[in-house]
Amino acid sequence: MTIYFDHNATTPVDPRVLAAMLPLFSEQFANASSGHAAGRAVARLVEQAREQVATLVGTSRRTVVFTSGATEAANLAIRGVLAGAEPGRRRVLVAATEHKAVLAAAAEAARTHQGTVGFVRVLPDGTPDLGHLAASLSDDVVLVAVMAANSETGAIADVRRACQLAHGAGALFFCDVTQAAGKIPVALDAWGADLAVLSAHKIYGPKGVGALVASRRLQSRLPPLIVGGGQERGLRSGTTNSAGIVGFGQAAAIAAAELGTDADRLRQLTTLLHHLLAEKIDGIELNGPAVTRLPNTLNLRFAGADADAVMTSMPQLAVSAGSACTGPSSEPSHVLTAMGRTPAAASESLRFSLGRPTTEQEVHAAVGHVVSAVDHVRCLRGLRPAGPQAAARA
Repeated sequence: MTIYFDHNATTPVDPRVLAAMLPLFSEQFANASSGHAAGRAVARLVEQAREQVATLVGTSRRTVVFTSGATEAANLAIRGVLAGAEPGRRRVLVAATEHKAVLAAAAEAARTHQGTVGFVRVLPDGTPDLGHLAASLSDDVVLVAVMAANSETGAIADVRRACQLAHGAGALFFCDVTQAAGKIPVALDAWGADLAVLSAHKIYGPKGVGALVASRRLQSRLPPLIVGGGQERGLRSGTTNSAGIVGFGQAAAIAAAELGTDADRLRQLTTLLHHLLAEKIDGIELNGPAVTRLPNTLNLRFAGADADAVMTSMPQLAVSAGSACTGPSSEPSHVLTAMGRTPAAASESLRFSLGRPTTEQEVHAAVGHVVSAVDHVRCLRGLRPAGPQAAARA
């Protein structure tokens, strides 16, 4: 049976979420845009979900626009801002460790609308270098993008301060809260973020649904990527994914209610995992902050052990060598290299992301698999075993 430690890639649908969705496939199947009673009943459920998602991220219902996921939402926001930017203000600043969806959207927007993209450095622990952000701001910057928490290292940014810097230069602020939502408190309105994105499947909801958060003023300025019947305030036409949206709302409500207890438990399990691996394996290095990190996320380098080879050697354990959203790639993680890791060090790094179903027994079992796999890979390279216990077996 697989031990799943890749919850930053995706999460299983919570049974309570599935229960909320099932009626939308049967007796409550009506189109939310239909004017009859059955359609209006589904529309009310969609609006309830909008309120639930807004509450999770600290904003109001009217700012939430449902999309197919955070990637679509990021493209809608970033490309839309550049499309309406003044000719002398078409530069976008993005943190170097942003998700590939944000980096690609910024690059495409700049290419299409005669803009440019600048990169904000990160510190060795992966948190954004806000001093470099401040020095990079000028009156040609229209948008600054800094994610709330990194998917690979769990590094948490000082979003409020980054937002203040952007606004001080007259720029809009975009925040990807996909990994932060449901793991740490998110307060978009209090932070002052102008635009934000998130996805349901990262918080135990269904795949294929996400949200853009933007003020009504900004919504009116963004050209849609998908045109048609004018759903989602004209920004995302197409028949409403009512089942997915209701699932998203239920997942958000559960995440908001259980955030504190989930975070405390996962922090304890992640700390235990780190402690046991460091105790049993030599040559481990932490990628990311020691403290200001998502409670469920641990990114470690195992010196002398290629990450792909280690994963192949422990098929019982599902972990990741980077962001799942980048697809198969032989390139080292852009997140780790931006932090100053060499390509070789980045290729020896694995991300462990625990989740709501994770147990202490699974942590202990996972440690055994990792120790054996690292030992095996190092031995193939003629290196010494993974740690003291492995050395004794050898």
